[in-house]
Amino acid sequence: MQRPEAWPRPHPGEGAAAAQAGGPAPPARAGEPSGLRLQEPSLYTIKAVFILDNDGRRLLAKYYDDTFPSMKEQMVFEKNVFNKTSRTESEIAFFGGMTIVYKNSIDLFLYVVGSSYENELMLMSVLTCLFESLNHMLRKNVEKRWLLENMDGAFLVLDEIVDGGVILESDPQQVIQKVLQSAKEQIKWSLLK
Repeated sequence: MQRPEAWPRPHPGEGAAAAQAGGPAPPARAGEPSGLRLQEPSLYTIKAVFILDNDGRRLLAKYYDDTFPSMKEQMVFEKNVFNKTSRTESEIAFFGGMTIVYKNSIDLFLYVVGSSYENELMLMSVLTCLFESLNHMLRKNVEKRWLLENMDGAFLVLDEIVDGGVILESDPQQVIQKVLQSAKEQIKWSLLK
């Protein structure tokens, strides 16, 4: 029995542009109904992570594919997501063909965005890790003022959790250890200069 050829999974962003432009779809395998294709597993699970203030303004954002290629499109998306989620008590929203998990803390809204077929528990583990890591780093003051004063640390935390859309870590203690190690190395290099 011959192995069917694997359809190459595009790097994040390549598939979104092709799909919107009407690009070719992967071929159906023999005997497989054309409408019932399972998604191939991928490490690229996160489309975006962003933090907004209680007025819906961006404080921190990272997009990992070209679903929203321009800053203007990203801002419109964030504002629409904020308008949909800011008055609800749930933790999961489906918007624009995407799964969004979110959390509110004092005057901040934290969001993790994945595709519509992404596992909500995986997205929630990223959100929980982000919140707990920021909570530890900001000494239990996860609010706008403290986040703005420690923005470099917040980006370090986010970079330790997600890289290019791939989840690297979901344990807040491991994230904090890596951030502290990185900070120690930066101090060491600055002293050597």
